[in-house]
Amino acid sequence: MAGTNTAKEVQAPENTPLAPVIILVGPQLGENIGMCARAMLNCGVTELRIVKPRDGWPNPAAVSAASGAIAVLDNAKIFDTTAEALQDLEFVLATTARNRGIVKDIYTAEAGVKLIHEHNAGRAQKCGIMFGPERTGLENDDIALANATLSIPLNPGFSSLNLAQAVLLVCYTWLSCDNPYKTADVEKEMGGTELATKAEVENLMDHLVDDLETGGFFRSAEQKPTIIRNVRNFFFRAGMTAQDVRTMHGIFTCLTGKRHRKAE
Repeated sequence: MAGTNTAKEVQAPENTPLAPVIILVGPQLGENIGMCARAMLNCGVTELRIVKPRDGWPNPAAVSAASGAIAVLDNAKIFDTTAEALQDLEFVLATTARNRGIVKDIYTAEAGVKLIHEHNAGRAQKCGIMFGPERTGLENDDIALANATLSIPLNPGFSSLNLAQAVLLVCYTWLSCDNPYKTADVEKEMGGTELATKAEVENLMDHLVDDLETGGFFRSAEQKPTIIRNVRNFFFRAGMTAQDVRTMHGIFTCLTGKRHRKAE
């Protein structure tokens, strides 16, 4: 649908401070990435992160499909892993069309974007919405890194959306969300601390895994990845604060210290 006013300047990122980051994990076609960029800019969402695009980057096909949303593509950041793409974010929703046997809160698009508005109210918190590859969607290891999932209820007999459609629907829902929380009027009680970043929680995971390995917790190499994924999912689902992370580090250190003293 045409309608772009070419006399107006493209909105810069600072004009939409509450916009979520869009993360595309393993997108397959450059054309789809370009159409996602176009859908984002339609809604004033400008920060794009791409994890391991199948056909490499930069991709000329993305530019032609973006229909002018070049600024979004030029500023897109490329990552090798999903964890790296999320490490500075504090609240992330993972889009999924079906239950994959992993325990997460599930929100509709409307409820999910309201959560993003609430998390951003009065604070410079960075939130993200994650989308999986066109053919398969997000894998469990990616979903485990999110705080919750976002599902779009459609005709159960025909609920398939292409990647750009899904991005447009979610971004438009964010744009049209009636946000009752004015920045100047809201102060969240966080106990004097901010929510932990993904990197801080991952560092806590490393501490725990090291201690578990030292203590002989993992009985077999086969069970280790599943246990680690389940614990990681629990940590991210909990919405830990930076103080929570520091407290857990202290607890792990204390417990392992007592074990070492008994061994002596």
